[in-house]
Amino acid sequence: DLDAALAEANADGWIVASSTRTHVDIAAKLLASGAIVMVEKPIAESVADARRLGPHVRPDSSNLMMGHIALFNSEFVELTEQAAARGPIRFIDAVRHRPVTTIEDYPGESPLYLTMIHDLYLVRALVGSREPSRIDATSHRHASGAIDLTVATLQFDDGTVARLTASFMTTAGMCRDGYDRLEVFGDDWMARIEPNPRPVRVWDDRAHWPMALEIRTGPGGASGMLAEEQRRFCRIVAGLDVPPPGATYQDTMQMMQWAERIARC
Repeated sequence: DLDAALAEANADGWIVASSTRTHVDIAAKLLASGAIVMVEKPIAESVADARRLGPHVRPDSSNLMMGHIALFNSEFVELTEQAAARGPIRFIDAVRHRPVTTIEDYPGESPLYLTMIHDLYLVRALVGSREPSRIDATSHRHASGAIDLTVATLQFDDGTVARLTASFMTTAGMCRDGYDRLEVFGDDWMARIEPNPRPVRVWDDRAHWPMALEIRTGPGGASGMLAEEQRRFCRIVAGLDVPPPGATYQDTMQMMQWAERIARC
């Protein structure tokens, strides 16, 4: 009972990790009460539904953070720093494959909204808030009729291209969680990140392994993506920080619109 929880909990922050169709109603009630909220992805089943949260969200989104855990992946954080130091990105190739059994395990889900949505946020974090000038996509259907593959291409005005592939196609002989790969190409350099525990790799005139392990270390100690996401949200609740790029309500609305454009192709 959410009303009872609000009355009794006296909590400073709330995390909404319920089914997608309930996200907006729960988050709207929490935000209206003055709470600071994190909502797990996706924010809603449609752009129209997600817009209902708009009146409750502060301009800097400091009362609403999206739970896009991939943004806090230690390998991805390292990759963004490598890209910033090495120069413009020309091409992004993102792949997320999951077992064919995902169709039965998660009925009604699609590769676009279950997995590719992560890469849309990563692309947004890498290229900034620019809108793609063109989006093309195609899908394939399993014998059951469910979509088991989506391939999308995003093109930007500066010539940058991002290609995203997501599927429910891997067989029983592969890793039961499938696999992910993100490759980024620039001028005379490229980098690749893959599922943990493989570290990020960077190539220019030779190969580099800037991270010895998938765990990123620094002055604050070792960290991982779940810990970093929760730590950032706690700082937001305390009024010490705001959501990072890619995790604001405004960023989420932009990504949801990209996803709907892909779904319409």
